[in-house]
Amino acid sequence: MTDRPAPGPLNLLTDVAGLSVGNAQDETARTGVTLILPDAFARAAVDVRGGGPGTRETEALAPENQVGGVHALVLSGGSALGLGAADAVAAALSASGRGLAVHPEHPPVPIVPAAILYDLGPHSRAAFAAEGGPPHPRLARAALAAADAGSGGRFALGSVGAGRGANAGALKGGLGSASMVLPGMAADGGPLTVAALVAVNPVGAVTMPGSRAFWAWPFEQEIDGRPEFGGLRPGPDWRPSAEPFPAESRFAGPPPPPGAATAIGVVATDADLGTAECLRLAMMGQDGYARAIRPSHSPMDGDTVFGLATGRAALGEGRGRLRALAALGAAAADCVARAVARGAFEATSAPGERPAWRDLA
Repeated sequence: MTDRPAPGPLNLLTDVAGLSVGNAQDETARTGVTLILPDAFARAAVDVRGGGPGTRETEALAPENQVGGVHALVLSGGSALGLGAADAVAAALSASGRGLAVHPEHPPVPIVPAAILYDLGPHSRAAFAAEGGPPHPRLARAALAAADAGSGGRFALGSVGAGRGANAGALKGGLGSASMVLPGMAADGGPLTVAALVAVNPVGAVTMPGSRAFWAWPFEQEIDGRPEFGGLRPGPDWRPSAEPFPAESRFAGPPPPPGAATAIGVVATDADLGTAECLRLAMMGQDGYARAIRPSHSPMDGDTVFGLATGRAALGEGRGRLRALAALGAAAADCVARAVARGAFEATSAPGERPAWRDLA
């Protein structure tokens, strides 16, 4: 452990103790599901800023309401047709005895909020018809099995899970993740960990105009001596532009309809946050979208960030608690920006899909 903030050992959401992640995707339907699974009921909240969101059970996470936490979170493709993924997860968790114990003779009731992105295309109709409906419930059960099985905290990034059919502006999008460990920020002087996981499917561009450099380049970290998303920087002749719709965004063609794009994700920490504090963490984490995507929070996007706390480390009280929460939020925004870039950096392109970042070399 250093005395300076640094990425966690995996540079993934699972660097936050108590979290597992599972992915599943369907190559015919070009869609997928990503599941975030706490090992116990976890405090959570959500912040929605895009103009075309698609969500499930988010009101249960409002600080003024009585639940304020989750048994799992689902990120899914399929637009509103993908919301059935969360139903499948809730049913499976209840069958295994996980959920709110409302009555000893009744099945437990899991709280499984979800957010979806739009990845439908001409291929979707035939693929859904062959399956008898959207594949997302089946994929959700597979993602839950993968999260339950665990793999030392490791999971794939890029064109997997909810990122399988994603597009990032004019490029292929994907699933990205990043983490940061903050030494000395816990009440006992120990570290706090914060991390982000994002399915990257925005209208806006993730690379700078006329460059392969990511907008998130100022926040890039080195992992095992290598830059986490390519290490490219804008050239010496690059100058900021007031152009609101870079050619690298989907606005280069006809404007997409509302709800046809979004970035959806989660920022998580091992700190003992309450529901309102999880909301502040999510709100600060949203700044990462603005750092990594131009434009972000548009009328066409459904930009959503869940804030999640596993409660393993104490923040303390008073001003020290406020300072620690502010530090977590600042690091969460950086992690979100880095996760966006990593999602596009790790993506691959199949025939008929948009080019991946790596194809531009």
